[in-house]
Amino acid sequence: MPPGLIPPLLAGLVDDAALASGGTTPLDAAAIIDAAEVHREHVTGWYAPLVGPLLLPASAAPVLPADAVSPAGAGSPAGAGSPAGAGSPAGAGSPAGAGSPAGAGLPADPGRPASAGIPAGAGRPASEGSAATAGTPSSAGAAEIAVIADTGLDGFLAVRERLARHFTIRQVEVAVAKRGEDPQPGLHRLIRALASGAAPKGYAEIPLSWGLLGALDTVASARAAGAPLSAKFRTGGLAAELFPTPVELAAVICACRERELPFKLTAGPHHALRSADPETGFVHHGFLNVLVGTLLAVEGGEVTDVAEALAATDPMRLIEPVRVRQHQPRPLWDGFGAASVVDPLTDLIRFGLVDGGFD
Repeated sequence: MPPGLIPPLLAGLVDDAALASGGTTPLDAAAIIDAAEVHREHVTGWYAPLVGPLLLPASAAPVLPADAVSPAGAGSPAGAGSPAGAGSPAGAGSPAGAGSPAGAGLPADPGRPASAGIPAGAGRPASEGSAATAGTPSSAGAAEIAVIADTGLDGFLAVRERLARHFTIRQVEVAVAKRGEDPQPGLHRLIRALASGAAPKGYAEIPLSWGLLGALDTVASARAAGAPLSAKFRTGGLAAELFPTPVELAAVICACRERELPFKLTAGPHHALRSADPETGFVHHGFLNVLVGTLLAVEGGEVTDVAEALAATDPMRLIEPVRVRQHQPRPLWDGFGAASVVDPLTDLIRFGLVDGGFD
């Protein structure tokens, strides 16, 4: 992999949410195996530093075999148990349509047919190649996952051992309350679970409603006492009230800044720039908007400064602040989940912030 294609500012920005996109079709073992194989290709490709863990709902655990197997050899080195060249774009160096960021040198997503510039095997049915390795013993090289505790903390704890037989659990993400509920009881339960070794790290999803600031204080205090806990905020969904305004989100970012509290976002930043979904009309926050807003907050910006960055739709207002800071580690914002890792990668290439994997 050529060095330096993903700058430090973007490292680990995008979690792989292919299995946590909120679809209505229940997950089965074949879907999980296929997604784990595609995730392996993401984390062995040239853009691997951009990619975080595979997000897996705890509700999917019952479809996994009870014995210890590793789905599709997930996490194995490129080429092991997979077609030659998997994990690197086919024909890299002389791609069809070189010079156009979209397509050339980009990875595939599940369900996308293999073609020039797409890793072999990405998106193939579980019966074609991936199932052949589904019975191999799990190992320390198993795919890293972030467990979405969609069945609650107790639901996660009930299936934790089964998940650990198949994957390396990196973190658990738990909604500690519903909107309008007191988040404190759920927070303290999560803190106790982490203290007992439930997961190496936890994210407390805190509603952007009543009790938010007190909850942030609790998380900050727990971190100061050594708890591996950070905050998580929902910035989208199926209802308009789940989308915070730029001012509301700016206030949350600044509140995290004041407490030196890392956070991640979910259900919102699908693309680089703030934009409206043509089907729903809902306006989604852009991940470049959030990145620039967070940088401004860390550098002492006020809520109004951060809100202006979150509301920006001119890419030049966002590209240059990212470019000049690209070699520094990303502060405060741990990242976000994307149903398609390819979408944010394509945006970054289009805006010249990633060079596309070619010298």
